[in-house]
Amino acid sequence: MRETTPAAMPPCFDRWCKKFDDLLRTKAQKREFRHYVGGLLGESERKNVSQMARDSVEVTYHKLHHFLTESTWSADKINKRRLEVMNKCSQTKISRGFSLIVDDSGHRKSGNFTAGVGRQYIGEIGKTDNGNVVVTTHLYDGKKSLPLDIELYQHGNSLPEGKKDPKFKKKPTLALELIDKSLNRGYRPGIVLVDSSYGNNASFLKDLEERKLKYIGGIAKNRNLVFKDKSGKTDSIRIDEYAQWISDDEFKEIQILGEKPRTVWVAIISAEISQLKGERKIAIVMNAPAFEDAEDIDYLITNVEGEKVTEEWIVETYGQRNWVEVFYREAKGWLGLGEYQVREKKSLERHFILVFCAYTFILWHKLTGGLRRRWANKPLSTFPEALEAFRTAMSYRFVEWLNQNRHVFAAYKASCGFVWA
Repeated sequence: MRETTPAAMPPCFDRWCKKFDDLLRTKAQKREFRHYVGGLLGESERKNVSQMARDSVEVTYHKLHHFLTESTWSADKINKRRLEVMNKCSQTKISRGFSLIVDDSGHRKSGNFTAGVGRQYIGEIGKTDNGNVVVTTHLYDGKKSLPLDIELYQHGNSLPEGKKDPKFKKKPTLALELIDKSLNRGYRPGIVLVDSSYGNNASFLKDLEERKLKYIGGIAKNRNLVFKDKSGKTDSIRIDEYAQWISDDEFKEIQILGEKPRTVWVAIISAEISQLKGERKIAIVMNAPAFEDAEDIDYLITNVEGEKVTEEWIVETYGQRNWVEVFYREAKGWLGLGEYQVREKKSLERHFILVFCAYTFILWHKLTGGLRRRWANKPLSTFPEALEAFRTAMSYRFVEWLNQNRHVFAAYKASCGFVWA
């Protein structure tokens, strides 16, 4: 059953799309931009081109597909404008000193003709499988969680010359390019948060320090701590072995609030890490007061210095990384981030940026309160609640449109073999 039509979209949607019109060269591009973003926001079970076209009146597959694959528009310019729009409004402005979260996420993809596809670790299923992986940068400032940039990781197996191919870039390299994009736009983070796949990379941490960026990153339990005695002789020990010698009294109990409150025990030491010159603060975070009883132990490193580096600060700040997982869950579950019917890298990245536009549209209206005033009788405190309010608006206006265009419903019933009067 057709679920909507561009002619019945709420006025706020067209006002949002007009902010991008000068970056789209033709009327067809402006029209298909609205069709694609509107399809992502709709209630289609799948968010690929054919399903979105099938579920909307006056939207055709080949035009939507051409817009994604052949049209001459720049995904990078659209994404830059999206952030500029957010930065112009007082409720949505990008605050100074925000946390910049670097992460990657994968999704399964069969076959081997799609750009970047290869056998690699896919986080959402927790194992190695055939699929795609994207590297993203994400903002969190205490009030909002906002995706910044995204880049497709091209697995060596997906390139003609493998890892020797000029197009091959490791994930830390892609992450640094995305960080530089934010810096070049004037968005300088207060701190960069990374997991152990990046924090365990000494070269990546050095590059962050060369950019004068502060960070907290995960490190592997087998990294070596380097100590010097009074004579200058150096000795090293694995961080998990050193942790066993720390007295239980040195671990501080910290309560973590949130959806699932929990208690952790944290100890902070100053030490030098192998391949990094100079001491850094190392935090050992356990889910039990004693090392031998702990089943979940995280090791974190930071180059932040001074009195602010407390057990509470490290745990609370690093915990902000969870917001990128919330985004992935919402963007994949509601907006089809991992669903597409294209193969080329340019087309894939266009799909990703259009998903970002759809996500930001809902976030902007949630923060400014427009959806609540018109389409909800309760506070819209989460992304799904705000999206549901917008979908309510879409459904209401579609029914109103059908009442004025009954021939459309009659034609649909006739195509199913029924007579409607």
